[in-house]
Amino acid sequence: MVATQRFSLKDHLFNEETVGRLGGMLADADPSFDRESFMASVLEAMPDLELKQRITMISDLLGEQLPNNFEQAVVVIENALPPPLDPSLSDDDFGDFIIAPLGDYVVRRGMALADYDRSIALLKELTMRFSMEGYVRPFLVEYPEPTMATLAVWAEDPNYHVRRLVSEGTRPRLPWAPRIPIDIEAPIPLLDRLFADPTRFVTRSVANHLNDISKIDSDLAISTLQRWQDASIQDSKELEWMTRHALRSLVKQGDSGAMRLLGYSPTPAIEVDSLVTDEVARIGDQLVFSVTVTARADERLLVDYIIEFVKKNGSTRPKVFKLKVFEMSDGETRTLEKRHRLPASATTFTLYPGRHSLSVMINGNSLATTEFELVE
Repeated sequence: MVATQRFSLKDHLFNEETVGRLGGMLADADPSFDRESFMASVLEAMPDLELKQRITMISDLLGEQLPNNFEQAVVVIENALPPPLDPSLSDDDFGDFIIAPLGDYVVRRGMALADYDRSIALLKELTMRFSMEGYVRPFLVEYPEPTMATLAVWAEDPNYHVRRLVSEGTRPRLPWAPRIPIDIEAPIPLLDRLFADPTRFVTRSVANHLNDISKIDSDLAISTLQRWQDASIQDSKELEWMTRHALRSLVKQGDSGAMRLLGYSPTPAIEVDSLVTDEVARIGDQLVFSVTVTARADERLLVDYIIEFVKKNGSTRPKVFKLKVFEMSDGETRTLEKRHRLPASATTFTLYPGRHSLSVMINGNSLATTEFELVE
């Protein structure tokens, strides 16, 4: 049997072709930039480094090749940049990851107050080629007032990548990025300008931002969404999607305020008649279960299920899964069935044998629990 080669994101994003492209862009803008030497140094150092380490390494090597004078280096970078991303697209156009080291270079070489205006202007140009959300954050830390003022202007920018950066760069819990010491309420006026954006790439970021806030202050997230609903300036279907996406963490926790805002009663008039599951399930197979629900009034129901997975050390961790969203009439009975896959090999988790619990949560309430044995 031939072993399947595992996909490597770092090698997909940073390789001889992408590094050569970056070197070529800069050499075309500045004949003194030694593309061959740059490529040789990068490719020699790259194999042992992880993704973020590769960005830092390339940034350091750029610093050896670009002019020592930051102002002159900015001119070279600006002249080297490819055209902005296609403005006719509206979603999932993340750009070229090989641009990321240029953002890192700006942070490493352009944080002096005298360089602030040039650095911020360059980040704006770069984010139209690849998002600079992680690289604007050091400026928010070092120069919070002028940077927030700049972001307020960018919130009205014609380019949706620039507008997205306003929300993404100020997120309290931006993935792959350090926390920033600004109050979580400070970006709310920026989000107030962005929530009615016509571009899903922007509104998804706004929803993710509110999801971050919900983990810190659920009332602030819910009240902000309520204000936006009352404003009636975003398309109703788009705002409904944003609200679901923004409240997804609170929904998993069964938060009653989130349930109400989404149109679900936190105390539905229902009865769970039975929860039936396999007594034994095998890793690599499926867990089959069903739950029967009877409504005692007209109800709109959001049904999730929770599995308490056994960890390697014997402790457990819960994971919430979606089951169904539906409406029931008074007196109606419905049985929901599910086959939950239990993969023997997955890239993000490992299953361990042991006694597991299964619960069904309806509108945030855990209403039935049973157990099953997971075996090899």
